[in-house]
Amino acid sequence: MKRAEVGNIIEFRNGLRGVVEKVNENSVIVDLTFMDNYRDLDLEQKTVVNHKNYKVLKESI
Repeated sequence: MKRAEVGNIIEFRNGLRGVVEKVNENSVIVDLTFMDNYRDLDLEQKTVVNHKNYKVLKESI
């Protein structure tokens, strides 16, 4: 499994998507405001996702 890097767009937990802001040893911190429907979902702005629980959709340039 490929680990995400800062700036990557990842998908996790039933289709949620976000931009990786920080990579930790066992997890990444993700900014969820990337999603178009962010305000409709009533979620926190950032969340933590374990490396085992996401898929990299787009790598940073």
